[in-house]
Amino acid sequence: MPATRVFVSGCFDVLHAGHVRFFEEARALGGHLIVSVASEESLWRHKQRRPSIPDEHKQVLIGSLTMVDEVVLGQGGQLGLDFEAHFRRLRPEILAVNSDDSFIELKRRLCEEVGSRLVVLHPTKPGEDVVTSSSIARWMQAPEEAPLRVDFAGGWLDVPRYAKPGAWIVNCAISPMVSLRHWPYERNAGLGGSGAWALLNGRDGIDAELDLGVGWQDPAVIRESGACVWRSGPRPALEFKSNGEFLNGCMALLWTGKSHDTPGIAKLARDFEAIARAATIARVAVKLDDLNLLAEAVRSSYRVQLEEGMEPIQPPAGALASKYCGGGHGGYALILFPGPDQRKSALEETRDLRPIEPFSRL
Repeated sequence: MPATRVFVSGCFDVLHAGHVRFFEEARALGGHLIVSVASEESLWRHKQRRPSIPDEHKQVLIGSLTMVDEVVLGQGGQLGLDFEAHFRRLRPEILAVNSDDSFIELKRRLCEEVGSRLVVLHPTKPGEDVVTSSSIARWMQAPEEAPLRVDFAGGWLDVPRYAKPGAWIVNCAISPMVSLRHWPYERNAGLGGSGAWALLNGRDGIDAELDLGVGWQDPAVIRESGACVWRSGPRPALEFKSNGEFLNGCMALLWTGKSHDTPGIAKLARDFEAIARAATIARVAVKLDDLNLLAEAVRSSYRVQLEEGMEPIQPPAGALASKYCGGGHGGYALILFPGPDQRKSALEETRDLRPIEPFSRL
């Protein structure tokens, strides 16, 4: 008696263990597995990216797997059904799909027309990390190092539920840089470390931050770099940026001695109108490269932080302005100085003070 033919389709662009497991479980349904691989044209229509290797190479690679009996190339047709012509010609007994397939209902109707049976598989076991071709591609493209960031004004206005139309978030990427192996800063310190960590691991830091219930400014400025002005809203919208050279030699971080938990303080009462006013000043300061005006915005932000209940910062002698980084209540405090000489003197006299510089890819 001939083996039951099982048909599967997909992009299968970067072959990984999840694909192999899917093929194994699909073949176990019948004994003869036919794999339809999306062509370069279909991959572009579906995911707007080029394939990792040419179509013919991908067919040979997948065809060499012991559990695969036939390979066909899906081309043209309706989105999600680029294999339809092959499916109608071969009329396999089973069409197997993954449980997260976006086109299950389309494929179900096709099976009804052809007389095949649709089987939904769940190849990823609970508790396992889900690996996809897209996540592998992001990992391969992840940078080896990334900047962190300081925020001058507008903090919390990047959290979607606190966004204010016409308001701004003003921040700056900084060096020294961090990497997965070298992290020369304290953790949970208000510098956007979670966003940088996500970027270094090939993940979408913006969605990761929003999933935590906080804002998008950390991964946005880390990815963009420079001194940035963003529009307040549910997703990052950059109004303009500069290279931040007017800040060279003028910034330092003071460790307060304790970390903080930004998601844990997101619901605290705070004066969002005052936060927005400070950000308006900071926006003009960055546009004009005006350090003194930026210091005014930082001082205004700090007054809001004190009203929220944060402990007063004891800035070093010669400082222009200071404020807590990020959500505050601990972590680092940003210290602005009039210039390199004042900062140098403060570094010599103040413990737990470290210099930082603006970082830009401009």
